[in-house]
Amino acid sequence: MKSKLLTFLLVLSLVANAYFVWFQPTPPGSEQVQEMQASINSLERVNQNLKAQILQDNSSLQSYASQVDFYREKVFKLESNLQACPAGREGFATLQGPAVFQKIENEQTGPFVRQSITEEGTLINISAEVQPGKGRVLVQTTPLMGIVFQDAANTAVFVAQNKTGIPLSGSDTIFSITARDEIPGVDGPSAGALMTLLMISALSGTELNDSITLTGTIDPKGNIGPIGGIFEKAKAAKAGGKTLFLLPGENSELVIYKSVERKYGGFTIIENVPKTVDSRDYIEENIGIRVEYVDTIDDVLKYEK
Repeated sequence: MKSKLLTFLLVLSLVANAYFVWFQPTPPGSEQVQEMQASINSLERVNQNLKAQILQDNSSLQSYASQVDFYREKVFKLESNLQACPAGREGFATLQGPAVFQKIENEQTGPFVRQSITEEGTLINISAEVQPGKGRVLVQTTPLMGIVFQDAANTAVFVAQNKTGIPLSGSDTIFSITARDEIPGVDGPSAGALMTLLMISALSGTELNDSITLTGTIDPKGNIGPIGGIFEKAKAAKAGGKTLFLLPGENSELVIYKSVERKYGGFTIIENVPKTVDSRDYIEENIGIRVEYVDTIDDVLKYEK
């Protein structure tokens, strides 16, 4: 009797194993794990190369910024000697702009400590002050900003001069950035469009609508380019009482991720499946702030009238 029971259990086990082999998808095998590990290693190498490229680019930008300051000083001296230096200008403008920073938290589970990194949006106060000087562009920031931000400031001044027709070789521009909350240093060109708007306002004397905020890069031709963290920035703009969020046209598509459960044999795997949606529709529906797309600084000025 005992041998018959063992035989029955053995047959049942074989049938169950055959079912899972023939009719159920198999979980990832060793070959798939090796492929995934190879992909991870490749991505890590790419990431290291990108970090090295960023450091090199920052060094180049710092060098270019120093050269710009040197030639501005030369222009000022030449114009002063020729008595052709334009009169110093005075002006001031301020506006809140969105920024994204990384927040690192330590979570302890038993003897283990795990770090979680999240991105959060915040509003920072950005102002532009123009006063008689030597054509310098100065940046005063709390928290500290990086070289990329300083490069965006120089581009903003250049575009504002072209748009207003007002030369600034006899004036200094001072950008001041402060944050209400304690946040780590942030960097990037995403405030370029906003700084250009501030400069145009300071030079022309026009008042800005503080219910509007914007984000986007700026190039020497006045074109506004894409940035990252638009969802976090939109949330910060809404929380700060803004009613209109101007977004680069190139950021019209937003990738969101939806969790989907898939079963493989006796395993349940949760995958984050990407989905592309219209940024304006998604932000207006989920955050509740009006969004408009802009492609140039002229587009921004239309909303300020």
